[in-house]
Amino acid sequence: MDVCKTITEKFPCRKKIVKELINLISYDEEMFPNAIHIHGHTGTGKTTIIKHLLKESVRRNNENVFNVAFVNCVESYSSRILFENIAETLCSENAEEVKVENLKDFVERLRQLKTEDTRYIIALDNAERLRDMEANVLPSILRLQELSGLNLCVILITQLPLEKFYCKTSIDEPIIVYFPQYTKSETLKILSADFKNAQNLLISQLQRNKTENLEQKIDVINTVSRDFFNNYLNLFLGVFYKACRDLSELKITARKCFTYYMTPILEGNVDMSDVSRLWRCVAGQLRTALMQVYIRNGQPKSGAELNDKDSVKIAQSLELPYYGKYLLIAAFIASYNSSKEDKRLFVKNHGKRRKRMQAVNAKAKVAEKMSTYIGPKSFSVDRLLAIFYAILEEKVGLTCNLLSQISTLVNLKLLSFVSGENSMDGTSRLQCTVGLEFIVCISQVVGFNVRQYLCDFN
Repeated sequence: MDVCKTITEKFPCRKKIVKELINLISYDEEMFPNAIHIHGHTGTGKTTIIKHLLKESVRRNNENVFNVAFVNCVESYSSRILFENIAETLCSENAEEVKVENLKDFVERLRQLKTEDTRYIIALDNAERLRDMEANVLPSILRLQELSGLNLCVILITQLPLEKFYCKTSIDEPIIVYFPQYTKSETLKILSADFKNAQNLLISQLQRNKTENLEQKIDVINTVSRDFFNNYLNLFLGVFYKACRDLSELKITARKCFTYYMTPILEGNVDMSDVSRLWRCVAGQLRTALMQVYIRNGQPKSGAELNDKDSVKIAQSLELPYYGKYLLIAAFIASYNSSKEDKRLFVKNHGKRRKRMQAVNAKAKVAEKMSTYIGPKSFSVDRLLAIFYAILEEKVGLTCNLLSQISTLVNLKLLSFVSGENSMDGTSRLQCTVGLEFIVCISQVVGFNVRQYLCDFN
């Protein structure tokens, strides 16, 4: 249990999963399981936790009886390279001497390793790439313990559930371990542990910029309490949590935005206890950072350097297919419009609309109530396609190529899944992660006026 304590101190909110993994690959067990399938969304700690867990297990046990091969399937893009990389790690020979031509040679190489009390673990990151290899690779990988006769466990680390790995030849069922996304309270707890790093980053920026009254400002930063930082994180997650669940991205952005939050305090314009004024000062910067949460062009900009012009530059440098641009525009409209307004905006004969006092008052929106200010809402794939066909002048059939462009936008982090990420059907719900200035620039490229289809401007 010492390993469990060490890992959970580094990675809070994952104690239950760490215990489960330790029980599966503990040295106290006589035989390892054949295979473990670990899946979960990006940024949930799968790869990092497995790396640390295997490293701690090797360190606490004799390395001669606990051998680990950790291979990234993106780098090992063919079965031959994959087998050779595993064999090089597990075998004692030099890399030049290990040559594996096919699966048969690989299994034979493993059989030569057979010794008593020696245990082997093969961890394959980005394991979804195995589906692109020969049909016999994945089923054989899951049966390596049986084929080699070794006390060997294969760990598949992937974003996809096991259903996406089924093939015609069938596969042996591995043990499934699921890494769920962090809840808002768990995310707050993890980001709160980054307090000292956020302080040090702010101090280093002031020193690098040779700011006036440097020592006085550093003293102010050192007086910042953890409660003050947690209050900032609550505001930060209120803006970012719906649009981004990737913990590493949130951690980077939270550090960067903390400098904006502290700027009016360091300049003496706002008192540290005046939370409402601090929010009004930082709200614009948070919106701008939200547009660039997944799109970092070169070195991260700080303070006043980060503005809407950067979003325009990124949008201009982004090369998307013609229909991909329209899909992104449709996604933005779906995110920032109510579904109740679709008929009025996209159907010619939508009937008369009575002007009630309530509707007139709703039109007179202040900035804080505008949809583009509040943030993106989720939408279904069906609604996305309906808006896409409504704004596109030409007729286009619903093809695999068109649907694949939605996946491309998701991979580019221009769209993100809110739910149903494992299936592109009616149950899937998406969100647009780009801002208004970004989408205006994209729409200008295709000659489309996006503002006339946004409720905030109608």
